[in-house]
Amino acid sequence: MLASPIAPSVSPFSFHVLPSSDPPYKLLQAHPSLSLLSKCKNLHQLRQIHCQIVKSGLHNTQFALSKLIEFCAVSPSGDLSYAVSLFESIEEPNQLIWNTIIRGHCLSAAPGLAIDIYVQMLLRGAMPNSYTFPFLLKACAKAGLTHEGKQIHSHVLKLGLESDAFVHTSLISMYAQSGELDSARLVFEKSSYRDVVSYTALLTGYASSGQMNEAKQLFEDIPVRDAVSWNAMIAGYSECGQFEEAIETFRGMQKVNVMPNESTMVTVLSACAQSGSVELGKWMHRWIEDHGVGSNTRLVNALIDMYSKCGDVEIARGLFDGMSQKDVVSWNVMIGGYSHMNCYKEALVLFREMLKSNVEPNDVTFLNVLPSCACLCALDLGKWIHTYINRNFKSSTNTALYTSLIDMYAKCGNVEAAEQVFNGMKCKSLSSWNAMISGLAVHGEVEKALGFFSRMVNEGLEPDDITFVGVLSACNHAGSLELARSYFSSMIQDYRISPKLQHYGCVIDLMGKNGLFDEAEALIESMNVKPDGAIWGSLLEACRAHGKVELGETFARHLFELEPNNPGAYVLLSNIYAKAGRWDDVARIRTKLNDKGMKKVPGSTSVEVDSVVHEFLVGDKTHPQSKDIYMMLDEIDRLLEMAGFVPDTTEVLYDMDEEWKECALSHHSEKLAIAYGLISTKPRTTIRIAKNLRVCRNCHSATKLISKIFNREIIARDRNRFHHFRDGNCSCKDCW
Repeated sequence: MLASPIAPSVSPFSFHVLPSSDPPYKLLQAHPSLSLLSKCKNLHQLRQIHCQIVKSGLHNTQFALSKLIEFCAVSPSGDLSYAVSLFESIEEPNQLIWNTIIRGHCLSAAPGLAIDIYVQMLLRGAMPNSYTFPFLLKACAKAGLTHEGKQIHSHVLKLGLESDAFVHTSLISMYAQSGELDSARLVFEKSSYRDVVSYTALLTGYASSGQMNEAKQLFEDIPVRDAVSWNAMIAGYSECGQFEEAIETFRGMQKVNVMPNESTMVTVLSACAQSGSVELGKWMHRWIEDHGVGSNTRLVNALIDMYSKCGDVEIARGLFDGMSQKDVVSWNVMIGGYSHMNCYKEALVLFREMLKSNVEPNDVTFLNVLPSCACLCALDLGKWIHTYINRNFKSSTNTALYTSLIDMYAKCGNVEAAEQVFNGMKCKSLSSWNAMISGLAVHGEVEKALGFFSRMVNEGLEPDDITFVGVLSACNHAGSLELARSYFSSMIQDYRISPKLQHYGCVIDLMGKNGLFDEAEALIESMNVKPDGAIWGSLLEACRAHGKVELGETFARHLFELEPNNPGAYVLLSNIYAKAGRWDDVARIRTKLNDKGMKKVPGSTSVEVDSVVHEFLVGDKTHPQSKDIYMMLDEIDRLLEMAGFVPDTTEVLYDMDEEWKECALSHHSEKLAIAYGLISTKPRTTIRIAKNLRVCRNCHSATKLISKIFNREIIARDRNRFHHFRDGNCSCKDCW
């Protein structure tokens, strides 16, 4: 049933408008007091104009009050609550006033209240007309009130208004937007009146629900296609992830000389961003500038998003810096662009600029910033964002935002905080469970990760392929091949999930670590997908660990064929030769690297101190406190030597004297980051570092001893997992 009428509130106005005949329309329309409304900019000015209307006696006319209510209810400078107060002062509002107050509520943040006004209208004996129903039906669609929408449809039929063009189209739109596409189609087919608007209303419903075949058929039946119908098709393809089809539809729109509007351009630029069609994006950029709409904030935001996601952050930043007015979307797309291109430091710097510019961040801002905090281990900034979210989004049910917080805490080394966020969530999505399972897995908390998996299943959630990546990763970090085999089998047999490369990769990596190369190769042969570089790389690393030179050469050839320009494959093979003392082969590999113009990815480690992220490269001397850092490094080496530490030089690629090898190892980026952490933080403070590569065995052994010598907990994240160093031990138990 329709909701009950709104309870009348006490009006701040002492006068009451009685039903009477207004003075002549022309006289009222030309009155100076009413002409002031067109210049009104805020509520203060509105009150002054209202006082002027009262003084002039116009407040006794429904025409004047209808103009006041219209301004308050519909204008961006108005105030809906003021309109309601005015409305409630009228004993018998006319049809226009009823329609205006319904329209105002339809456009508000609570469109469902328009239905309450309509009920009140019926109870007070006022008769709706063809202008009443389009706004009511739109309110039902916005508020998801499908049942009430059907009741209003029956009112339309009783009043014989179903043939009115606006009412007819609004009915189709209401049903289509509510997902009642069969009802929308029925209304459409029963009507003898079908214009491009009614076609487009149904077309939009099909497109937005992903039924693109039905949308395409209907689109082809439209006698005359306007920009709105083309937009509906382009948006439908884009929302379904069919970006190439979206772009082709846009090209078809160009061929028939239909002028694209702002919505078209934004949608197509988004499709270019998702599909990497930068050339079309550049053409659209030129078109926008040629047609003089280059200052349109919404279009510039779309261009920034397109360029940054297509890999050209410099052009994106140039557009961003050139904007005279930046809204929150502008900041979000630029920060998101940096994050998308792995420019995490730049993303955080820009976020701080945003805060200094007094632009209020929203949930999208944080969804873009938190991954950068996670990747740089910027825990202090992540904590600040968490506090901000708790203060400003208390009623938020945005599970994606809290899932992102879980991911951030886990990747910053604070898995306990991640668990607290998870436990505090009222509504947990599958992504939330997956983030928690993966977070525990990467920290080596195997029993807890598998316990969360059991809890998730017991609560009725169906695991997906991402869940099992986390579960199998946990088995991998525990070094438990039998456990991995059990879950791998369960994934296929119990949950009917086809294994993907990541699942095969976890099991094959474990087989390699256990020296079971024959089994690993047999599993590769049985795979329904071709092995990727990660799988061959893990086997190559296993050959290094087990000293399998010839087998390593075989796996390396597969990796060279698959990724000919990946220097990592050559470095891994070079490590195998170096460990075997085959320095001529090391030199041969290094020559190949040089001939191909490839360079080894430099090791870099970041550490956060006082909310500022500091990044170090191997042998780095660019830091302002470099002198103090190297003094601490010398002290670390001295204390390590006193403690009996012997550097492992077997993985150094150069055939050089042992003394020089030891020097090269002591200048690794993680050692520099730890040294900076020691001189920059108070005793007993936990040091958190993040490295872009796998930590070498020498640094791993050294860090264990450093944690004991300096009585510090050191939490290190490398490319594979987390290492919690405490009192001379590591959580990975030397298995990584």
